[in-house]
Amino acid sequence: MGGALDPATNYFYVYSITESRTYGLVPGDPARSSDFRYVQGTARDPNAAPPQSGRGGRGGGDGEGGGGGVTVQGLPIIKPPYGRITAIDLNKGDLVWQIAHGETPDNIKSHPALKGLTIPRTGRIGRIGVLVTKTLVIAGEGGFFTAPNGKRGAMLRAYDKATGKEVGAVYMEAPQTGSPMTYLLDGQQYLTVSIGGAGHPAELVVFKVGS
Repeated sequence: MGGALDPATNYFYVYSITESRTYGLVPGDPARSSDFRYVQGTARDPNAAPPQSGRGGRGGGDGEGGGGGVTVQGLPIIKPPYGRITAIDLNKGDLVWQIAHGETPDNIKSHPALKGLTIPRTGRIGRIGVLVTKTLVIAGEGGFFTAPNGKRGAMLRAYDKATGKEVGAVYMEAPQTGSPMTYLLDGQQYLTVSIGGAGHPAELVVFKVGS
C-alpha cells in the first residue's frame, strides 16, 4: 500500500509482511498468450467428475490458484513477525529500526500448543499504509483481534519515528484498509483513517488530535 518518506531526514518508513503460501503449476498454453512451459494455476483432478461451469476446469495461465498460509496444527510454519514496520535511512541504505506491527492474532494467542508460553507481539498480515509526521509514524492494524475487555477490533498505533518505540494507541472498531492522513482546520489537527472488515462496513473515521 506504499510507504512514507520523511523529507527532513530522508528516512523511509514502510510496512511489510512475511507469509508462506502454496501455489500450483500447470502446463502453459500458447493459445492463451503464454510461451512458458509451466505457469501458475490449478488443474482439475483427472479422476473427478467434469466441472459444471466454464471456470472449474481451467488450468494454466489464468492467474487462479494459490492458497492460504502453510500451517502446522493451525500455526504458521514461519517465525514472526508476520507484519512489521521498518525505518530505512536512504542516505546510507541502512536499516534504522524494525518493529512488529499488529497485535498477535487470536488463533495464535489462544492456541493450545502455546499454552503457558509468553508470546510477544507477533505483528500481523494486512494491506496498510503508514503516515509520518514531524515526530511520529502512525499506522493502524490490518486485522481484528479481541481486546482484554472482550471487544473485537483493531488499534491505531503511533511510534516515535526516531526509535520505533510505541508512544500511544487508540481503539478502532475495524482494521485499517488504506493509509492514514492528517490535516489542519481552524488551528485544530485531525487524523483520518479508512477502516472496514468482515461484519463491519467500510467507513472513514476521524480523530481529533489533542484538546
